[in-house]
Amino acid sequence: MLRIISANLNGIRSAVNKGFLTWMAKQDADIICMQELKAQADDLTPETLAPAGYQGYFHYAEKKGYSGVGIYCRKTPDAVIEGLGHADIDAEGRYIELRFGNLSVVSLYLPSGSSGEERQTVKFSVMARFLPHLINLKATGRDVVICGDWNIAHKEADLKNWKGNKKNSGFLPEERLWMTELFENHGWVDAYRYLHPDTLDECYTWWSNRGQAWAKNVGWRIDYQVATPEIGKKAIKASIYKAERFSDHAPLLIDYLA
Repeated sequence: MLRIISANLNGIRSAVNKGFLTWMAKQDADIICMQELKAQADDLTPETLAPAGYQGYFHYAEKKGYSGVGIYCRKTPDAVIEGLGHADIDAEGRYIELRFGNLSVVSLYLPSGSSGEERQTVKFSVMARFLPHLINLKATGRDVVICGDWNIAHKEADLKNWKGNKKNSGFLPEERLWMTELFENHGWVDAYRYLHPDTLDECYTWWSNRGQAWAKNVGWRIDYQVATPEIGKKAIKASIYKAERFSDHAPLLIDYLA
């Protein structure tokens, strides 16, 4: 069995202070993908850089206290790929890929467009350039699992207040169509939905800090494990951990038959 966790930490130092590493040590996970580190290497303790039993690999944003992705893994990878090869995207620390034999595991943090029109334009630009990469990655024939905060709720079932968010970033028709193209035209598998096609209120992975979103479970499902078909259809168990809060997101755990 292969257990993979994806977690947007909204600041790795904050999440560690809230017990993330203690919780992680109990999960028996093979690979843990993290997003929104909001830190540089010099900010992190040796334990955070490489928790007991794990090695850590990171792609930091150039801007301090911003973005960044990382992966903890038990086995030493055969290759580590930082970035997508686009300078503007890579400066924000949004992609790291580890290769183990025929398996690639990616930690991804797609931009949010919620702060305004300028960032939404950036988001669309990143999506447009990321899709060919996804197509090429799948064409290699490798088993690929892309974990991360995609900042898009794909369908109405993936957020509580879908009617009120039709014109908001994260649920725009163009964003949703992009996800549909990924799954239906290019054959990628949404591993959580593969196992739980009809789950509604229990599927959310993010809650706004505004109002009573967490208390009322007014959430969004924007954290995914998106996989190539062969490994995606080997997903046997998926869960979202909500007993403790390490950030405004909840960790997504998925087990695959190895």
